[in-house]
Parts: sequence; structure tokens; C-alpha cells
Amino acid sequence: MQLSRLSRRGLILGGSAFLASCATTARKPSLQVVMPDLPPVNPTIESAPVTVAAAPKTVMDPKGLIRKPLLDNAMAALDRLGERVPTRDAMYLVDFDRHSSQPRLYRVNLQTGEVQAFRTAHGRGSDPAHTGFAQRFSNTPDSHASSVGAYVTAGMSSGVQYSENVLLEGMDPTNSKARERAIIVHAADYAEPDYLAAHGKLGRSYGCFSLSSRDLAVLRPAMDKGRLLFAAA
Repeated sequence: MQLSRLSRRGLILGGSAFLASCATTARKPSLQVVMPDLPPVNPTIESAPVTVAAAPKTVMDPKGLIRKPLLDNAMAALDRLGERVPTRDAMYLVDFDRHSSQPRLYRVNLQTGEVQAFRTAHGRGSDPAHTGFAQRFSNTPDSHASSVGAYVTAGMSSGVQYSENVLLEGMDPTNSKARERAIIVHAADYAEPDYLAAHGKLGRSYGCFSLSSRDLAVLRPAMDKGRLLFAAA
């Protein structure tokens, strides 16, 4: 009875040890969960940089008909005068450095940069010996000389002596008396092709920009009002 009680006690103790041993050895290892790299819930999407090509700048006078200093000075005058030159589809340049037999009045298309060239006379006071070259310029009334500087066309007009013309407003100290001196754009017989063929040069005006009748018919409605005319030597 005593042995049996001891044996049973041993079994109980042994069983406890066995259970303790099982509890130790049979414990589940720690579970390590490896999460995949997931994007954030609200990711910030970085767009690739977008390169916007700048609009191509209009190349003025692509054929190089106009002296660069003259073209540059005319463009500067266009900027300088600002709103006083309200119509900017074209501008007009006169190169008094050239002989009167040569085309030297240029119409520059400010949208395309293309250039058309025409002949124009200078004043007799600018060329007293009638060499064909303008050598001096004046803003003085009755000087009969051409004036240089920036003008703004003041509209088509008609007069007694020159039935069709374009009025001009002088915008610089060198041509501020243009209206007082009646400096205009008009046609004249001494600017016609027949005169040029006979004399090898155009005749002289009293300071006006004189053209052939054919060229005036082309330029008069195109010049009209509010456009730059820039003359220089």
C-alpha cells in the first residue's frame, strides 16, 4: 500500500516533469512575419520634368537686304515708342546711306520677317550737287533737306499738289517739324523708272519721301496709319 502510494506519487511527479518538459520543448517558435515593401497609401507621384520648347523667334530680314545697324535701330525705336506705334503688322525703313538709284525703302513684315524693297528720293537740301547721295539732314523749315529719325504714319490723305499721299508725324528731335514742313510720302515724276533710266539716279524732293506712282499705289494703303517709318544714314 505504501509502495503503491509512492509509486503513484512518483508517477504524478514524473508526469508533471514530463508535462513541464513537453511545455518547454513543444513551445512554438516565435513567428517572424516579413511584410513586402508596399507603396504608401497616398504616394506622391513625381512627374517627369516637361520641357516646353520656346516659340521660335521671328527672324527679321532673313535675306539680309537691310544693314544690320539700321534694322537694329529701327527695332529699338519700335520698342522706345511703345503705344505711339499702335499698328505693328509692318514697319518701314529708309536707308539714306544708299544711292538714290538703289532700292532703299524697305517694308518689313513684323509677323514673318520678310522684306520688300522700293526706291525713294531724298531732299535737294541733303544733296545740293545732286550726286545721288544724301549728305546732310535737317529739321529746319525751308531747308529742303531730308530728316532722319522715327516717324509714325498719320493716315492716307489727298492734297492739291500731290493728290494721294501718306501723312507723317516726326517723333524725334531730328524730325519733330515734319508736319510743319509738310514732309509726306507721295509720288513724283522724278521718281519714275523713266527718270531713273535717263539720269542714273532719282530726282530730289523738298524733303519728302517721293516714290514712283506704282510703288505709292502699293505702299499707301499698307502704310496708312499708326506704323513706324524709320529713316537713317
